[in-house]
Order: sequence, then C-alpha cells, then structure tokens
Amino acid sequence: MLNPYIPIPVEVVNIVTEVDTKDIKTFRFAFINSEDEANFKYLPGQFAELSIFGKGESPIGIASSPTQPGYLEFTVQKAGIVTSTLHDLEVGTRMGVRGPMGNSWPIDYLEGKNIVVVGGGFAFTTLRSLIVYILHKDNRSRFGNITVVYGARTPGLLIYKDELAAWEARDDINLNVTVDKGDESWKGREGFVPTVCKEVAPSSENAVTVICGPPVMIRFTLPVFFDLGFSKENIITSLEMRMKCGIGKCGRCNVGNKFVCKDGPVFSLAELDKLTKEY
Repeated sequence: MLNPYIPIPVEVVNIVTEVDTKDIKTFRFAFINSEDEANFKYLPGQFAELSIFGKGESPIGIASSPTQPGYLEFTVQKAGIVTSTLHDLEVGTRMGVRGPMGNSWPIDYLEGKNIVVVGGGFAFTTLRSLIVYILHKDNRSRFGNITVVYGARTPGLLIYKDELAAWEARDDINLNVTVDKGDESWKGREGFVPTVCKEVAPSSENAVTVICGPPVMIRFTLPVFFDLGFSKENIITSLEMRMKCGIGKCGRCNVGNKFVCKDGPVFSLAELDKLTKEY
C-alpha cells in the first residue's frame, strides 16, 4: 500500500444477498487499474476501509482469499450510514478501498498443524477467507486436519450457503454447521456452537483453534477448548469489531499499549491476557 490515505478505485461487479433478513450482502469489487490489483497483497484475516465518496468509510474484513485473483469480496451487514449506503449500491458503481490493513491469521504458524475453525453468525467472513485459502489445491497439503464449526441463530441467517454445500461434499474438511433453532425445512444439526464444539471434541494435539464470532459465543466456547487441552497460545481470535481509522491515528482501537488496527486485529489468547481487560 503506497499511500494508506488514498482509496484505491474499484467497481462493484456482483452483489449477493446472503440472509433472509436481507441485511447482509456480499459485494465483489474489481480493480479499475491492473497496477492497483498487483499491489494489493493480502492474507486471510486482514481488513480494509470501504470508502463511499461523500458518505464516509467503514472497516470491513476481507472475505475473499488471495487465492481468488481478480477481485475482492466483502460481506457487509447493514448498520450505519456507510453500510446502509453500500447496501443501496448497484452493480457498476465505483467506490474506493483502502488497504489491506492489520495483521492476518498466522498462516506460517498454522502450517503443519491441525486447525479447528469456529465461527458464529456474520463474523464468519474472514474465517471463510482462511478456509478458502487452506483448501486451495496449492495450499491444502501444507496443513493437517481441518475441522469447522459454524453456527447461526436460524437456517436463514447462515451465510455462504453454496460454499458450505461444496465443503460438505469434500473429504478433506470436517464441516459441522449448526443453528440455534431449525425450521420445518432444516435437516441439519441444532445446538449452540459451544455445545457442538464439545460434541465434536477435536484433539488438541498439534492443533490450533481459530475463533471469531459474537462475544457471548466466544465467552462460552473458550472453556470448551481449555477442557480439551488447548493452550492460550493455540487459541487465536480477532478483535476486528474495534476497528475505526485502520492506521492507528484516531485512537479508537487502542487496548492498553496496543493499537488493534496495527498490532492486530488477530491475537492469540496468550497475547490478549497481557492487555487490559477492556477488549
């Protein structure tokens, strides 16, 4: 990123409404300039600022994988002015992206290990980036067993349904999708994410868990992994929800002596234990 203050011009080329409530959409952006695409080097877990001219910016985790060249994808929940404006955009609209920003899921550390990916609701976005990256034909042999536990409140709130179906059909990933409460058409698992993690009971031997979801989900999931023998060094999470300016200037994301947007948003639980408890 040559200048972190200048948005890179992109164009909306596809929009997918992910959930029944229609307040979560995935936007695919193509770079206007090939040079910008070549210079935008990122890894799963990083985020970017989505800039809508005249409205402002919003920090959003990158949902696509660097193994998917030619475009960027962001899954955005409609909330404030910027995200609401984004939800009203149409294919062909031009806007800006500043990034990539922050650190990533620790790819080098994960290499050679079994990985347990735990996600809840809308927070599955950068975990999806990690899964797509790991499952790519050039990368899959670099990692051990892959176990995924992903949950949502209802079937209609599950995102990336087509990809979930594709992963379910593979024999090199153990996918466990659950909902708090199913409807009449739901044939899958029912139960809260912590309960499913306990049922799946992944081994902690040579394993790392990567967790991202609502705070209450994480709070009740951590004891499960402690009981399974996972160390705090091998429990990785993201504080992406604390992002604001993205470059450590506004002071909105600092926790103790750390700026989450620069030192994170990805931290191990061991690292977080050294910070103040305000996160």
